[in-house]
Amino acid sequence: MRILAICGSLRAASSNLAALRAAAMLAPGGVEIILYPGLGGLPHFNPDLDTAAPPNSVQVLRRQVGHSDGLIISSPEYAHGVAGAMKNALDWLVSSLEFPEKPVALINTAPRATHAQTQLREILATMSARLIEPASITLDFAGRNLDAAGVASDPALSARLAAAVVAFVAAIS
Repeated sequence: MRILAICGSLRAASSNLAALRAAAMLAPGGVEIILYPGLGGLPHFNPDLDTAAPPNSVQVLRRQVGHSDGLIISSPEYAHGVAGAMKNALDWLVSSLEFPEKPVALINTAPRATHAQTQLREILATMSARLIEPASITLDFAGRNLDAAGVASDPALSARLAAAVVAFVAAIS
């Protein structure tokens, strides 16, 4: 099974990226979690460019979404909203044939960041995603600067994250 992980933060030391990398480390056998590396390289969404031949970076995103069995999204909240880079990627997927009914899990690394999660849920529902609730979790990274290894070795965080990945895989299977 192939799961595409999309981090909505462009920061190298992002807690969202650490959570996704840890999820890849904790995935059960036979499950491959691939990080999508191109978020920052997508052009600003422009309907005039969303043609039969959109920009190459958009084609790569759509192809990767199409070749995945599901998506795990972890994105920060900026100014009570969805991070701009994340929203831009979703805008490029709105008209794609690869996205509708795609299983999606959301990981939130900041319990107080509820506005972006609510907005992501609304956007994904509008895009006809299949949100997998048992796999959509909030982890508390409050005040801790953890990398993927730190998340994977923390008993509480790793147990919740591993359980969410297992729930996601079960829902997709």
